[in-house]
Amino acid sequence: MGKSGDSRVRGIAARAGGWSARHRWAAVGIWVLFVVLSMGLGSAAGQVDVKDSDQLKGETHTAAKIIEEAGIEEPASESVLVQAGDGRLKATDAEFRQAVEAVVKAVEGTGQVTDVTSPYDTQTISKDGHSALVQFDMRGDSDTAGERVEPVLKAVDGVQKEHRSLRIEEIGGASMMKTVSDAYGNDFQKAEYSAVPVAFGILLIAFGAIVAALLPVLLSITAIMATVGLMGLVSHVVPMSDAANSVMLLVGLAVGVDYCLFYLRREREERAAGRDAQTALLVAAATSGRAIVVSGVTVCVAMAGMLFTGLAEFEAMGLASLMVVAVAMVGSVTVLPALLSLLGERVEKGRLPFLRRRGKVGTDGSRFWTAVLKGVLAKPVVSVVVAVGALLAISVPALGMKTQQLTLDQEFGDSLPIVQTYNRLNEAFPGGSEPAEVVVRAKDINAPEVKSALDEFRARAVSSGASRGPVEIKLHDQQNVAFVYVPLVGGSDLDEAGASLDKLRDEVRPATLGKVDGLDAPITGQVAGSEDFNDQLGGAVVPVFAFVVVFAFALMLLSFRSLTIAITSIVLNLLSVGAAYGILVAVFQHGWGASLVGAEGVGAIITWLPLFLFVILFGLSMDYHVFVVSRIREARLRGRTTKDAITHGVVTTAGVVTSAAVIMVAVFSIFGTLSMQSMKQMGVGLAAAVLIDATIIRGVLLPAVMALLGEHNWYLPKWLHRLPDLTHDESPEAVTPAARDDEGEPVKV
Repeated sequence: MGKSGDSRVRGIAARAGGWSARHRWAAVGIWVLFVVLSMGLGSAAGQVDVKDSDQLKGETHTAAKIIEEAGIEEPASESVLVQAGDGRLKATDAEFRQAVEAVVKAVEGTGQVTDVTSPYDTQTISKDGHSALVQFDMRGDSDTAGERVEPVLKAVDGVQKEHRSLRIEEIGGASMMKTVSDAYGNDFQKAEYSAVPVAFGILLIAFGAIVAALLPVLLSITAIMATVGLMGLVSHVVPMSDAANSVMLLVGLAVGVDYCLFYLRREREERAAGRDAQTALLVAAATSGRAIVVSGVTVCVAMAGMLFTGLAEFEAMGLASLMVVAVAMVGSVTVLPALLSLLGERVEKGRLPFLRRRGKVGTDGSRFWTAVLKGVLAKPVVSVVVAVGALLAISVPALGMKTQQLTLDQEFGDSLPIVQTYNRLNEAFPGGSEPAEVVVRAKDINAPEVKSALDEFRARAVSSGASRGPVEIKLHDQQNVAFVYVPLVGGSDLDEAGASLDKLRDEVRPATLGKVDGLDAPITGQVAGSEDFNDQLGGAVVPVFAFVVVFAFALMLLSFRSLTIAITSIVLNLLSVGAAYGILVAVFQHGWGASLVGAEGVGAIITWLPLFLFVILFGLSMDYHVFVVSRIREARLRGRTTKDAITHGVVTTAGVVTSAAVIMVAVFSIFGTLSMQSMKQMGVGLAAAVLIDATIIRGVLLPAVMALLGEHNWYLPKWLHRLPDLTHDESPEAVTPAARDDEGEPVKV
């Protein structure tokens, strides 16, 4: 390696670690100040959430903009389904009429509602005559209607108790909002309360000491706290969302713990090899610290890919994830060395006696991986063929992936009473729970040709087979806007409802409203939102994939100065993502083994998940890749043969990669236990991918491919030699004979 390599030893991570170790209290103080200031400023600024009108592009966006510009506050609409439970009573019977009148009186009595209509006036009675709908709007802002709907729900419940021969249930925008909000809140409370203890428990087993196990958890929590504050500030430029908060928590905990684990394990390993405290810290900073920076930057670049979707929800998730990874990365290479320097031997405090026997952390893992590697390196061709074959086989179901926004019954199954109401309403009034909404804007909404076109549209919507009616029209004379509500045939079956929507957009509208000059009539609603979201996302997939892959490739090329390593990194990551997609489709779309994760096959994957998974997984799998390849390269630079370096690199990192993967899988699996289908899909997808990544990819495929390539692993064409050199050769201390420790041996704690 020569002296020149030693002289340019440091690099950002090593310099940061060295400074923090020398100025311990200053480093800790700056970090605490940063966290407190971020939280304080973020709290003072408040968080701005994504507006509905900015959520989507296409017709949905146009409709939202028309409503916004007209200054119309569209209220949250609610319905009360009055139904003969035993199919005996009809809407014309006296008892049924009394119940309907009681509902009208009860909801009006709450003072929370307006525009209450009786089914006998609006003809909202089902074809069989056994069901009727009382409809009304919630007073006030529709976005917060879910918070005010409780008294109305109680009033309806009171009527139900008096009329037991009928089924009387409320459903609508506000009640569904409340249901989803409560489920979301309970789910995430459960996840938050479970994730930290689970991560701490695994770290305790990995390190066998309370103080050492606490450090990664504390770093993650402080990084998350600081990011929450930063999100408040940033949200005034790029609005945030609930989903962004959840994703940030998930990624922050996984990455924060991982980075800290990498650093801490390396420092303890160097101490076990006989180094003094200062040298061990410097070596950890120069090696694991550098791997953390390369990995962190790669993860941030991958997250930045979400900013190219043009979808506000994705931009929020991408930016929130990017910030928490950046904060965790900075904390790992600054405040962590300072804390380790301050604690010294006290990092071993709180040793658990029953774990003392193990003596060496990761012993089992190292022995296991030593045995696996022996077989892999003995027959690398067979290993590559078997591993790639298995991953491709797992990926096959992904070819038939179908994405859509999940309806209420798909999202919650039968776990919530409102889902059964939703299904009963759709059965009695197909499409009634989520009608398509045509937002009509004209120069004069009362002009004869406009009125005639509206009437024609209403008639054509039913005669074309797109709707069974009733089609309701609400006029806003002052703003020259009309809302046309069209229940779609297909109801909660989004495929069938989507076909009905296409009929409205492509046939009915052009033949009626489309013939009036200067008239806008975008069609919105849940089904339209799902279609527009899918279309927008479809256009974003290629640019996002290209951005993430190209930048990850460039970072690996510059960090390892090897064209081969850059290419193999990308290929292995794509295999890992493909396998995760395959598992996701098999479990949640086809329902194979869904009951094992307490789910059911719902026939589709939630729209945002495939792209989100790709970005997150591409980022996270780089963690392990950079860490393992850095160790292999380090051993190679010390003069070992490539085969020898592979064995050393994989075996010495096996313990830490296994621990990190177990924590990530455990945290992600918690999300797989939540009640919402979308969270289950995210949790299972991430957990499966990390598991595949840490075992088949890192333990079998990576060493087998590197063994086959031999010296070609370090190939860099001459014309690329001018590229900036971001490699960082270890500190001089790291290449002393003492560093040639434990080849194939388990790493001591």
